[in-house]
Formats: sequence, structure tokens, C-alpha cells
Amino acid sequence: MADLFDYDAELRRHNELFRAAAGVGSHDRVLDIGCGTGLSTRQAARAAVHGSAVGVDVSVPMLERARQLSDDQGLANVTFLPADAQVHRFAPASFDLCISRFGTMFFADPVAAFTNIGHALRPAARLVLLVWQERDRNEWATAFRQALTGASAPSGGPDAFSLADPTVTEGILASAGFAEVGFTDVHEPVYYGPDSAAALDAVLRLLKLEDLLADLDTVAAEHARERLRTTLDAHTTADGVQFDSRAWIVTARRPH
Repeated sequence: MADLFDYDAELRRHNELFRAAAGVGSHDRVLDIGCGTGLSTRQAARAAVHGSAVGVDVSVPMLERARQLSDDQGLANVTFLPADAQVHRFAPASFDLCISRFGTMFFADPVAAFTNIGHALRPAARLVLLVWQERDRNEWATAFRQALTGASAPSGGPDAFSLADPTVTEGILASAGFAEVGFTDVHEPVYYGPDSAAALDAVLRLLKLEDLLADLDTVAAEHARERLRTTLDAHTTADGVQFDSRAWIVTARRPH
């Protein structure tokens, strides 16, 4: 199960800022979209001592891990729901706060998805998101693929940077019924392990780069691995293997 929760270590500095921005109140009912193994959900539940937290994700294995960790930590006010937040019929006006740590960038129709989420929030409820800024401002997004293939960007598939443009994102949220949209710059490194050997394993799993290697012959795959090791060695610091990144904390509010 290690590959399911290394993500929390990768984003540890981002998470500290995100948790502060969320500012969960003691009586809040919190909805966590794309909760993964539930770190942000559990942290919300601890803060909402007289409230509750619900984590939503499409990954059943991650939610199983989230439940196990919550049970181990004795949290009684947290639940996890296997569902697609884009279309799930949440009880209307049932949450005071919606949070999401890198869990909203892959919506097929973001306006429809945020409209659906908005229906679950009471009037004046807050929305707090953590999303990536542009790809070229995120060293981790280009360095590994360049090392393996010479290409700086993926050829297709879901876009982790779909909410990078503040103008676009503000327009999406406004169309979905949110107001008071704001953006705070987050400039913190992402962490991949204490040394390059651990980082190599983490990068291949977390960023799902094994598929790129699988498309290469044996010799080319080994050369690609060596280039990746060299890249990781170059980013090894006294605090472990780190790469530069930029993200936004996006805040908004439902109208009264």
C-alpha cells in the first residue's frame, strides 16, 4: 500500500499552507473532494471537533486505506464515500466548507462539476482548493519526462494544469455560482524521498512513468533510467530530493 500514501510526503509543505488556508472551524461540516487516502479529511475532522468531515474519491483502494488510518487514529467524526463528485447527488446545502487538495483539475466539465458541488454547500459556505499553476512553472512536471524521453510534456490524457490560469478558473467558478474568488501563490518544493534511490522508485510510481519505460527496448529503458537517476542526483539536497513547484490556493464563497 506504500504507493497509495507516498503522495502525502511529496506534498507535505503544500499541505501545511493548504490546511491553514482552509481554517476549519470547530463546528464545520466539511466536504473533501478527491481525498485520496484521507490525510486532508482526517485533519479537517480533528479541527471540526463538534462537526464532521466527509472524504470523496473514485479510488476504492485509497478509501479503504483512508478508513483504516481513521479507525487506527480513533476518529469518529469522519466518513469516506466512493463517488464521482462531478455527478454524485449530495444532500443539498449540507456542508459549511468544501476543500480539495489537487483533486479538481481533471473534471470533464468543470462548470457542471463545481455547480454540482455548490449545491451541496449552504449559503455563504467556503470553497478552498489547491491546484497547480502552469506546467512550465512546475519543474517536476517536465524534468522527469525529459529525462526519460526527451519530451517536455505528455502527449495526451488528463491535464493536471487545467485550473492554472486564474482568469479561466475564476470564470469557471463564477459560472458555477461562486463569488469572491481569490488566488494565493504557493511556491514550495515537492519531495520525492531522502535520496535518489528512494526517489527513483517514488517517481516511477507516483507519476506513473513505468509505462514510458515499458514502451522502450531493454537498452533504451536502462539508458532512460540512468538519465532519470542523474536528474534525481542533481536535485538531492540536505532535505532530500526536491523539485521546484508553483501552485495556487483558490478560495471562493457561495452567495448568501
